Amino acid sequence: MNVPAADSRSSVGLLGGLGKLLPARFRSDVPVVPVVRLSGTIGAVTPLRPGMSLAGVAKLLDRAFSTRHAKAVALAINSPGGSPVQSRLIYLRIRALAAEKKLPVYAFVEDVAASGGYMIACAADEIYCDPSSIVGSIGVVGGTFGFTELIKKIGVERRLYTAGEHKAQLDPFLPEDPDDVARIKALQREIHALFISLVKESRGARLKGEESKLFSGEYWAGATSVALGLSDAIGDLRAVLRDKFGDKVRTPVIAPPTGLLSNVMRKSSGAGAEVSLDGVAALPEQLISALEARAVWAKYGF
Repeated sequence: MNVPAADSRSSVGLLGGLGKLLPARFRSDVPVVPVVRLSGTIGAVTPLRPGMSLAGVAKLLDRAFSTRHAKAVALAINSPGGSPVQSRLIYLRIRALAAEKKLPVYAFVEDVAASGGYMIACAADEIYCDPSSIVGSIGVVGGTFGFTELIKKIGVERRLYTAGEHKAQLDPFLPEDPDDVARIKALQREIHALFISLVKESRGARLKGEESKLFSGEYWAGATSVALGLSDAIGDLRAVLRDKFGDKVRTPVIAPPTGLLSNVMRKSSGAGAEVSLDGVAALPEQLISALEARAVWAKYGF
């Protein structure tokens, strides 16, 4: 049966009119850019404050890149760094999803994107920051404490039994061995080289300035990071996305579950469990871990 052209046009107009009455989240004509918040130290885990890891953010990233009508994905980054392994794993997952879904990625630096935090930001096609953001710190750091003089004063004897010549290297209760220091520095140089390669691959010709400065571990405020090519421009998430996709762009935040559902999920996965008597001996180590995480933030003035 043939439908008159006038009736066909009126039907299309009616459907279009009805479509405009739908909530914005159901309309294909309203651009969507889901926002994933990536905050905290990376890989550092304490009982009360788990650090950022691929396991913790993978589902959030999957949800963001699978959002209906998504035109891009935004990353709101606020991290002083941490584990180079977890940083790179998150970077690789973002790049893989971006290629699979054919979506551009925009990173927005809040207080800080330093070290591993900057590595994750490099997964974006463009990096934006605030004039007061801290950006950079492309380097590798590791440290420990030396207690040899302390245990002498309190009359403690260190007894350590190992199988393997270097199994006890850099033990804080033994005198520092120059050979151990040389080995750890060689390891750091290797990891640093991987970090530098990743930044070069990500930022390419946008990088400006001497490599000895860019990759020295130094960090800069937002405007200087733009001048050095570590960031693309000064801008906040809302303004930049409205400029790119229009004033009606939706920016739903993709966040982990909260409340009762969150507690159930944590218990089922074993996360956030109470410390049993068997774990009491680990409390000093957990305290030190928490202090170290705080020290990472303090390095950048936060």
